[in-house]
Amino acid sequence: MIAQMFGWNWRSIGRECRETLGPLGYGAVQTSPPEEHSLLPEKGFPWWQSYSAVSYGLTSRYGTREELAEMVRGCHAAGVRVYVDTIINNMSAIEGCGIGSGGTPYCHYVYPTVPYGPGDFHHCGTPDDAIEDYTDRYQMHHCQTLNAADLATEDDRVQDRIAGYLNDLLSLGIDGFRIDSAKYIAPEDISAIEGRLSRPAYVYQEAVYGLGEGVGPEDYLETGDVMDLRYAGTLSAIFRRGRLAQLRHFGSALPSDRSVVFVANHDTERNGSTLTYADPDHYILANAFLLAWPYGHPKILSDYAFESYDEPSPSDPLGRTLDAACVDGHWLCEHSWPGIGGMVGFHQQVRGEPVVDWIDDSGNLIAFGRGSAGYVVLNGEDSPADGRAYRTSLPAGTYCDVMHGAPHEGVCTGPSYEIDSAGWLHADIAPRSGLALHTGAMVTG
Repeated sequence: MIAQMFGWNWRSIGRECRETLGPLGYGAVQTSPPEEHSLLPEKGFPWWQSYSAVSYGLTSRYGTREELAEMVRGCHAAGVRVYVDTIINNMSAIEGCGIGSGGTPYCHYVYPTVPYGPGDFHHCGTPDDAIEDYTDRYQMHHCQTLNAADLATEDDRVQDRIAGYLNDLLSLGIDGFRIDSAKYIAPEDISAIEGRLSRPAYVYQEAVYGLGEGVGPEDYLETGDVMDLRYAGTLSAIFRRGRLAQLRHFGSALPSDRSVVFVANHDTERNGSTLTYADPDHYILANAFLLAWPYGHPKILSDYAFESYDEPSPSDPLGRTLDAACVDGHWLCEHSWPGIGGMVGFHQQVRGEPVVDWIDDSGNLIAFGRGSAGYVVLNGEDSPADGRAYRTSLPAGTYCDVMHGAPHEGVCTGPSYEIDSAGWLHADIAPRSGLALHTGAMVTG
């Protein structure tokens, strides 16, 4: 279970690991890229400047090398692993020259502190060296995307430098890597880089599916787990305008144990291809299903409110990210929303248990159990589902609804429900809401 703390600085992530992520039961946190990056004050320091790498130094808008190391120590003390977003397919897309977030000078094909020069990049011969034909596997692995200087990742020297960067992160205690734009790197190149790592690390790869493209997500199963955006897109479509009964056999084309799944990430929230925080009822229901359903490795996005695509996380006048505050109206902190954060414990409690007791008799209300460990009801209707009885496999007792509260000192901070000796649950479910019960959230009264 991964919390993607998008746009958070290192101090704030370390604090959140101790205060929230660890206590809720998250197993890992995904950070934004730690590499030194371009600075673009003329564009308002957009969020995506962090994906415009200029060196493998560790001074970024999110903090310093020392702050990154302290964050890792804090997260580990809370039982939370740390995965970092890594930019290894390319360097910056900036024409001309500039100064990076750590004070490093660079030009489009010249990065002296790595060092990289023009010979370390692909020049595939198309206009602007850009991909023209996405059905052509060679072009996808040897041409540029969005003008980003595309590294010649098949070269030993480039592989050594990339592995050196990743090994530096491992030396700080980093546990794994999200590989950004992985489908633009040949799988054999990723394998060669991984073979240079100083110790094992968890790897999951962004390999976005494109109909008819020469490269697909399944090509990357040999080099790590894969983020499947088809899962997110289809799940969002069902909660937006489908019927929840369609979720009965929900999954995706990739093997469950190799797929990192989510409702939204930073890209899909900004391009509108999935649900977003702006539709909180459906967003919470979809994330609750994600955490209740036995498919993939779930990842929860924790973002900040934005009005335009480029808008960065709250920053100072020099573009450095401010400390996150979950009560200030800017930081959304979805990872701790009751309908999402409370489901983390549900997910942990029901791990390995089969789906049982499925019902969907209204078409847009579903309920199912996970063995005898948990039970969830999700109402996608705009009207309440009152006076319903649900047959569960849960032991008799009193349960806290973890979508709306938690057990605390023997009582529930939110609603509680009784399961009788025959396994029956009687509950009223509000519109676009639900409930979730599990044996780790039973109380005595």
